[in-house]
Formats: sequence, structure tokens, C-alpha cells
Amino acid sequence: MPRTIGNPGTWLAEAIGLTGRHVADSAQRLGGEVDEAPPRTRKLTTDDLREALDAGWEDFKACRTDVMFIVLLYPIIGIALAVGALHTSFLPLIFPMIAGFALLGPVTAVGVYEISRRREAGEPANWLSALKVVERPRFAAIVVMGLYLATVFCLWLVVAGHLYGATLGPEAPVSIGAFVDAALTTSAGWVMIVLGCAIGFVFALAVLATSVVSFPLLLDRRVGLPVAVLTSVRVTRENPQVILTWGLIVACGLVLGSLPFLLGLVIVLPVLGHATWHLYRRAVI
Repeated sequence: MPRTIGNPGTWLAEAIGLTGRHVADSAQRLGGEVDEAPPRTRKLTTDDLREALDAGWEDFKACRTDVMFIVLLYPIIGIALAVGALHTSFLPLIFPMIAGFALLGPVTAVGVYEISRRREAGEPANWLSALKVVERPRFAAIVVMGLYLATVFCLWLVVAGHLYGATLGPEAPVSIGAFVDAALTTSAGWVMIVLGCAIGFVFALAVLATSVVSFPLLLDRRVGLPVAVLTSVRVTRENPQVILTWGLIVACGLVLGSLPFLLGLVIVLPVLGHATWHLYRRAVI
């Protein structure tokens, strides 16, 4: 007999129960135990990037209503954070906060990866089925990876705050105009901008190397968290030019998606998320 969805309360209770069991079951595996041999990787080319983007666009067109609904929350959160940061004491963190949003990209796209995985496997692929990511055997490891990215994001904000204090601070700017003027017309402001971009690049590179295929791999295969991260690092090490190009594509896409008022992310995030899944399928054998 076909199984129906049931009422939302029942579904949520079952999902929470499954999540709890997965967390308990996976806790023993986060230390490195795996159920499969470590996956093999292959060399990538720029053609793989183009094909991954094309496949990502096709997935988006097929499921655009569902994935746009899933990611709609993220621009709303971004706008809320930016508005909250408009208080003068938080002004220096507005740009680092928006730029650092990219550090959280891999975890925000987990539901999109699941839709691509299901569509590829011929399974139902919609916003409700995307929520079933909590039923994946390695969901606990995915949560840990999400906490890692959140920690990196918070650390980035702390570093950005200290950088402002060492250059234009420590006093808070009196207004937006005064802050922009000081940042663009003083030597201290340019030191802050240049160092901030350099440090931000290091943070972004660390996230890219550890997460470019780790999230899709955890969704797709029975591997432990260390194996997933090491596989992602290995893909980056073996394909530095291609992965850096991918990182640049993601960065440019997120910049474009930030206009206007981060609303473009409703389209950019799903396309990049779908494309990331297809890049993983080309990178890991």
C-alpha cells in the first residue's frame, strides 16, 4: 500500500525521531570508521565545470519552484542581519557579514544536493523530499560539518572586527557616510580593505578545500566524516586550477546574487547547489 505523507505534526515527530537515532548511531562513526573503502577521485577539467553548471541549470529548471522555496529563507536572514548591523557599532561588520555568507553556502545548499541526488536516482524530487535529508545515514556528520562552517564564519567576523579596530578603530563610526569615507580615502582604510580581502581569501580557500565535495559525498555514500573531508581536500589538491576556478565562479555568482538586496540568491544558490552535486559526481568515482 502506498505510504501517504500524513499530517505535518506526525511527519515532524517522525523526522525528529529519525534524526535523533541517526545522531546517536553516527556518533561512533565520526571518528573515522567507514562502511566503504575510501572513494577514488579523478582529474577534472574546465569542461567538467561547464557540464556541471549546465546540469545544475537543468535541475533548477525542472525543480525551480521547490528549490526557490527552500532557499528563500537565506536572503531573508541575510537582509535581517544586515539591517541589524546598521547600528553604528556594527557598521564595520556589514561587508564581512555579507561576504562571509559564502562560507555558509555549502551547508545552506544541502537540501538542493538532495533534490539533485533524488532526481538523478529517479526518485521523487520536491521541497518535501528535500527535507528527508534528515533521514540520510550520515546526517549527523552533515550537522558537524555545518557547525564547522558556522565556526569558521564566526571566527571570520571576529578577525574582521579586530582588523577594523587595528586600522580605523577602535571607536565605532559615527555614520555610514563617515565609515565609507574613512575606508576609501585614508591609508588605514585601504590597509583594512587589502588585508581583509587577503584574510577572507584564506578563510574561503579553507572552506572550499574541505567542503567542495564533502557534503554531497556524505549524502551519497556510507563514508565517515574524516574520509569525506580528506576526499574533498584530495580533490582540491589534485585539481587546484579547476577548483580555484570553481571557487571564483561561486564567488562571482554570490556577488551577482546579492543584487538587489540578496534576492538574487533565490536563483543563484539553487543553480550553484545543483551544479556542486554534478561536480562531485564528476570528481569522485
